[in-house]
Amino acid sequence: MQIARTVADYRAQRAALVAARPGLVGLVPTMGFLHDGHRSLMRRAHEECATVVTTIFVNPTQFGPNEDFTRYPRDEARDFAICEAEGVDIVFAPSVEEMYPDGAETTVSVGPLSTILEGAARPGHFDGVATVVTKLFAIAQADRGYFGQKDAQQLMVLRRLAEDLRFPIEVVGCPIIREADGLALSSRNVYLSAEERAQALSLSRGLREAEAMWAQGVRDADALRRRVRQEIEAEPLAEIDYVSLADQRSLEELHGTIVAPALLSLAVRFGATRLIDNTLLAP
Repeated sequence: MQIARTVADYRAQRAALVAARPGLVGLVPTMGFLHDGHRSLMRRAHEECATVVTTIFVNPTQFGPNEDFTRYPRDEARDFAICEAEGVDIVFAPSVEEMYPDGAETTVSVGPLSTILEGAARPGHFDGVATVVTKLFAIAQADRGYFGQKDAQQLMVLRRLAEDLRFPIEVVGCPIIREADGLALSSRNVYLSAEERAQALSLSRGLREAEAMWAQGVRDADALRRRVRQEIEAEPLAEIDYVSLADQRSLEELHGTIVAPALLSLAVRFGATRLIDNTLLAP
């Protein structure tokens, strides 16, 4: 496994690898503190690509002024060991200065899709995501980029980004990976106290309740949304940012009878930790 700290080093390493082993290049962008969800992305990339690149970069521009950039969990040595165990060919782990050199002014905004739900709760978040991923797409020169479905709105934003800017990359969405008890894997789970973690299981329980209602034929958006809120609101430490049931393509909030695939998503705080989760309801 090779480690690149600069764009120049990465491009040299990539060129040598692709020359020796022609085929697709798969990109797995991460902010580090890797877990089994990240491993699943690397494994999917390995199944489909000749060369696998993982990036490790905690991107400051996607954090708001009162968010957790400075305390976001970091363990580079552990991350490198996981990448090596998963057979990653190149880890690109740049500094902030390498990604945002002095004088850099360009930002990328994806439009209305990035201003609702997560975009409304975290103003500027998706501009930061879109900007750094644009840089990574340009640097990595990959054929496929692998992203988790847990960040469902982000996945939609990045697909729109790649399409609108004509990047020659396929944005691949991969299933949510969960703990045995249902909690969606997230690097931020480490922040949760034992009590907060126990109550955070209400997120996946609420989603499962809605899935069960859906399987029984319930198609009323308000009833499905209400059931999820009831499950979460029963936990005293839970503070709901939003529970959304929206059109899968536009993220326009739905009411009445659902007739097209819908994304049921939520964001909930437990103390200082903000968690997201989702499921797709498809007729």
